[in-house]
Amino acid sequence: MHQVYTSPQQAAAPAATPDEFRAALSQLASGVTLVTVHDPEEGADGGDAGMTATSFLSVSLEPPLVLVSVREDSRMDEILGRVDTWAVSLLGEDHRALASRFAMKGRLSDRLLFADTPHTRSTLTGAPLIDDALATVECRTEQRIPAGDHTLLLGRVLQARVPTPAARPLLYFRGGYRSLA
Repeated sequence: MHQVYTSPQQAAAPAATPDEFRAALSQLASGVTLVTVHDPEEGADGGDAGMTATSFLSVSLEPPLVLVSVREDSRMDEILGRVDTWAVSLLGEDHRALASRFAMKGRLSDRLLFADTPHTRSTLTGAPLIDDALATVECRTEQRIPAGDHTLLLGRVLQARVPTPAARPLLYFRGGYRSLA
């Protein structure tokens, strides 16, 4: 492992405030995804959980790895701490309402959210896959990395599908959902 040099000026520099950080990163357009998991301990449909995520990225082609950021101490973090398989549905521009519903604070229970969300249960991971997503990626957790107030999940891609390549992506930019014009 290599040593990283930190100058005295860098060591004494203040950190950006959460508001400054949020404002700066709002200038970066991100794809919008729905991360889903099925916890078999909670029954057939009662164990489904999902969350909207914009912090999702490709890490490696060989082996195929992705990374997603999950809020520490959330229901998803709790479930993904005991269930090692999960899925990511990449959302299209017609999924704004779905993305908002799964991102909402004080939202409906996961059971109610999935009740009227068109999805198919994966035969590989058991996770719900959004029926008309741009693509789906099914993963097995390789590593959980604590990072501030989030947990980073490094996942090995077990299966990837692109059922609707002609659709346009849903983007998150400057605090709201956007589409490509």
